[in-house]
Amino acid sequence: MRNVKKIAVALVLFVAATGFVNAQQSKVAHINVQQLLAEMPEMKAAQSELKKLEETYTADIKGSMTEFQNKATQYRNESTSKTREENEKRALELQEIQQNIQNAEQAAMQQLQQKQQELFAPISDKAKAAIEKVAAAQGFDYVMDASPGLTLIVAKGKDLLPAVKQELGF
Repeated sequence: MRNVKKIAVALVLFVAATGFVNAQQSKVAHINVQQLLAEMPEMKAAQSELKKLEETYTADIKGSMTEFQNKATQYRNESTSKTREENEKRALELQEIQQNIQNAEQAAMQQLQQKQQELFAPISDKAKAAIEKVAAAQGFDYVMDASPGLTLIVAKGKDLLPAVKQELGF
């Protein structure tokens, strides 16, 4: 009975040691994904497209604001020559215009976010695929994101950024 216990304990220790050795043999690399994405030509083109779209929305909203301010000034200047009912109608009209401008601002923000996701998703997928390909080719089991603000504390392993950039052709 004692021999069975000794064998069981020895077997458990052997399995644990084997698992520890296998864990020690895992190869780990790191890459700054934010830097990679920022340097990708596709990302620069996407950011340029987003900027143009944002400028268009901003110009439209500024035009509406100018129109609103002009109408408000006109109504204020004419208020003494109008009846109370007309002034109240005009005040409601101005409130409605202001609400429409706020709705347009919110819609523009949502459309910009949607366009950003639409543009950035394929770029991110392309970067991920390249990272996976390079990691597999170089025999790495794990690749950690070394972007600023993440939890990578020590980066002594291999940096895959140059190899991934080469894989992507830039």
